[in-house]
Amino acid sequence: MMGDKEKKRVSSLTDLPHEILEAAYKSGIEASEDKRSATYMYIDHSLVLSKVNEHFAGRLELLDTKDALDKYSWLQDYLWDIIEPDKDEVTKSVFEEFGGGYFIRIMAGARVEFPLQSCLMISGKKVKQKVHNIVIAEEGSEARIITGCSMHTKAERGEHLGVSEFFIKKDAKLNYTMIHNWSEQMKVRPRSATRLEENATFISNYILLSPVKDLQMYPMVYCEGVNAKTELNSIVYARGESRVDIGSGVVFNAAGCRGEIVSRVMAKENSNVKARAIIRGNASPAKGHLECKGLLLDDTSVIHAIPELVGARKDVDLSHEAAVGKIAEKEITYLMSRGLSRDDATSVIVRGFLDVDILGLPPNLQQEISSMVDKMDLGL
Repeated sequence: MMGDKEKKRVSSLTDLPHEILEAAYKSGIEASEDKRSATYMYIDHSLVLSKVNEHFAGRLELLDTKDALDKYSWLQDYLWDIIEPDKDEVTKSVFEEFGGGYFIRIMAGARVEFPLQSCLMISGKKVKQKVHNIVIAEEGSEARIITGCSMHTKAERGEHLGVSEFFIKKDAKLNYTMIHNWSEQMKVRPRSATRLEENATFISNYILLSPVKDLQMYPMVYCEGVNAKTELNSIVYARGESRVDIGSGVVFNAAGCRGEIVSRVMAKENSNVKARAIIRGNASPAKGHLECKGLLLDDTSVIHAIPELVGARKDVDLSHEAAVGKIAEKEITYLMSRGLSRDDATSVIVRGFLDVDILGLPPNLQQEISSMVDKMDLGL
């Protein structure tokens, strides 16, 4: 673990202790600055690193939220603009006191080819981390962000309370991937919302492959501009008595909007997962689809799929598909006939179910995430 005296700002991730880097790697963080456009590292209550790759200077900006608020008076107009401070106990707590968070701004017309990465980590004892993140994709910009949330292996139980607000301007495109690598000792409460302007695109990918004590999140996307588009994808593997309540919501408030929510959920070892999703059509024409597939690996776990469609205009086109079940015996039998043991056959099926192809990532980023999934100890 890092003591308070060690939580000073560094010039590179490689300056951090090995055990910190190891925990960061498990949440998708890359130490090589040549592969990332910018890096943000926040541990417990302190900013450790905020750095833009020199090749991308002028195309993006990365600061701690508190530093950004001091620098830009106009940023106050974005703070708590989509999420109400009194929405629930989490937002109230962050509103009253937050330690920082990341401010990311993609400049107008900029194309940022390499992913920008951020890591929010807990390393201390019984830490209650509170952050407020703001992301602004200016008009006509395009970028990818990887956010990794992780816990030091020696850290004791803690809480993560995070508020994130995303503003995707006209003709901008943002691909955002969040990877959670917490532990059985963590209580996690993210709160996020996104506003899309005309012809804006927002793709959100969420990955949880490690046990967590208690996680609850319900990100919302508001399509406010004509022809706005969003895709919300999630891959969740719950085990070790994890309690997971996740959801995604899309609201169409302008004509020509499109949205899709896709989730893959697996559960074992007395875990309990609620997979919620809602698409609300307040304007037309608009088209939305929900798809939720759950795979139960034992008789002690529960998956509760809750898809909702709400149409308020006659020309909306909303649909859903949901299924919860077990691994088909015929699939195991077939693979065993090809020379695999039952355990190996089960592993192949499970990893296929967790295929990151559903995330629609760019090829190089998809390869990185696939490699990470392949190295995960899925406890099969």
